[in-house]
Amino acid sequence: MIENKGGIVVVISAPSGVGKTTLCKRLLQSSLPFAYSVSFTTRAPRKNEIEGVDYYFVSRKEFQKMIEEKKFIEWAEVHGRLYGTSEKFLNEVIKNGEKDVLVEVDIKGGIEIKKKYSQQAVLIFLLPPSWEELKKRLNKRGTENEKKVKERIERAKKEIKYTPYYDYIVINDNINEALNTLLVIIKAEHYRANRVLNKKFIKEF
Repeated sequence: MIENKGGIVVVISAPSGVGKTTLCKRLLQSSLPFAYSVSFTTRAPRKNEIEGVDYYFVSRKEFQKMIEEKKFIEWAEVHGRLYGTSEKFLNEVIKNGEKDVLVEVDIKGGIEIKKKYSQQAVLIFLLPPSWEELKKRLNKRGTENEKKVKERIERAKKEIKYTPYYDYIVINDNINEALNTLLVIIKAEHYRANRVLNKKFIKEF
């Protein structure tokens, strides 16, 4: 069990096109103190993506070596690309306790993080207001053809079956409302009895 000095692990998961990345960026710009967990990936960087900010871009060979060295708290293959979350980074932020960790992963990765950090992890799943709206958002991105859009929607329908493992579900119909809901959830989580009672000043009473 990792000692928790106050920080929590906020896991955000969502199907492609729901707005997960946009909301995570907005959370990082909020007044709450976050340390963002930058994932490792074998996919090529997209336009305007920055190494070490959006992702750590590595070769498949490098990624496989990291798996063998057990450097990931979770990893997965999504649409033919590998993605992984650094266990060392999460442990360091939790032990420090000055910030919460913001992790953007797929739903199975979120479940793995919950297994490891059962007391610290808060899992939030984002959903679109409708399947039709999700399709519109995917098409609007212009990064996938019709076949790929269909594949992503089918994957999203499978992912929803795992939502009972999550603590909260937020519908991203309006970006500002969804952001406010996320902020309320995260602030409230810091007042859970088990977290407050574990703090040193409480133990001294």
